[in-house]
Amino acid sequence: MTHTEIQNALDRAVAEHGVPGIVAEVRDGDETWFGTAGVADLATGAKRVPGENLHTGSSGKAFTAAAMLALEAEGRLSIDDTVERHLPGVLTNGYDGNKITIRHLLSNSSGMFATGLAPEASHRYATRSGFAEHHLDVWTKEDLLKLAVSQPPVFEPGAAFTYSNGGFYVAGAIIEKVTGNSYADEVHRTIVEPLGLSSTRVRGRHESDYAEPHPRFYSSQFLKDGVDPASVTPENWESLIEDPGMAPLDVTVFNTSLGWSAGDVVSTTGDMTRFVGALASGALLPEEQHREMWTTISTEGGYWMPYARYGLGVFEFDREITNGMVLRGVGGSLWGSYICTVSSEDGRHVVSLHTNTEWKTWDIVFDVVKAEFAKGL
Repeated sequence: MTHTEIQNALDRAVAEHGVPGIVAEVRDGDETWFGTAGVADLATGAKRVPGENLHTGSSGKAFTAAAMLALEAEGRLSIDDTVERHLPGVLTNGYDGNKITIRHLLSNSSGMFATGLAPEASHRYATRSGFAEHHLDVWTKEDLLKLAVSQPPVFEPGAAFTYSNGGFYVAGAIIEKVTGNSYADEVHRTIVEPLGLSSTRVRGRHESDYAEPHPRFYSSQFLKDGVDPASVTPENWESLIEDPGMAPLDVTVFNTSLGWSAGDVVSTTGDMTRFVGALASGALLPEEQHREMWTTISTEGGYWMPYARYGLGVFEFDREITNGMVLRGVGGSLWGSYICTVSSEDGRHVVSLHTNTEWKTWDIVFDVVKAEFAKGL
C-alpha cells in the first residue's frame, strides 16, 4: 500500500505551512497506512509515531451528537424536543428555550453566538501571559452554561448557521439530565464501547496532560500584546494575531475543560478512522438517526470550513468539488492540536490527519484529502 501523494502532502504541511509535526493514518478496506512528517518534539527532534494520544478538539461535537441520537433511538428523547422541556430556565439573555430544539443545538443553527470569542473565556488564553496564568483553570458545567448565554442571540432559531460551542454545552447538559449519568459515561456507553475504541475517552475535568505516547503540542494562536480580547470579531481576528515569526509556545500541559461536550475527547488517529467510518456508513446508529445526522445545512456566512455543509456535529463536502463522491467527516482545533478525519460513504476508506499545532490553513486538509481520494477529485 503506497501513498506517495499523501506523503508529499504531509511534507508540504511542514515545509510550507510551518506545522511542527503531522501524521496521517489511512484505512482502506483491510489495509492500513501511517505516514508522518516533521517532529513530535521540537527540543529533541523525536519523530511522531502511531498510536499517539491526541486531543480531538471540536471532533467531540460528533461524539455529543451521536450520543444524543443514540438516546433518541432508545426512546429517551427526540431531537425535536425543545431545550425548555429538559432544561427549564437555562436559556436566558434573549434565548427562547421554547423555540430552540436539540436539532438546532447539534446543527449550529440555534442562533447562539460564537462562544469561542466570548471575552470571559478568551481573555484567559488570548495572550502568552494569559495562557501562562490560566492554562490550568477548571471550567464546570455551570460555568459553561453561563458562558453559553453570556451574549445575546445572533439570529432566530433555524434561520442560519453559526459555529457555537455553547449549543453543545447545552446538549451535554441535556444528556446528563435525561440519563442521570455523566456526559463522559454516556459517550463511553453509546459510542466507545460499541465500537471498541480502546484509546478514546472524554477527558477528565481536572486533567492537564496526556498518557504516553503523545507528541508535544505547540501553539502560535495568541493575540498581539495590548489587544483587548473584547475587540475580537469573526471578521478581524486574523489581523490581531501575533507576529507569525515568533517561536511557538509549548502548550502540552493544558486543562481543556473549556471544551467539555463541545470538544474534550482524547483519541488516536486509528480510533478516529473507526469512529468516523462508522458514522459515515451508518454502522453505529439506526437508519432514522443516521439519516438525521447526515441531513445537512449550508454553512455560508457562518465562519467555518469552505466547500462543506454541516449535519449534526459532522460535515459533508460539497459534491461539486468531489465530482459527486460522498466524503463525510469531523474536525477540530484548539491550542496546540488540529485533527480532521474524512471517510467515504461506505466507511471503508478513511483518512485521519493530525498536526501538533492548531489549524493553520484549509489547504492542509484539502491537500491530504485530494491526495488520498484522488479518484473522486
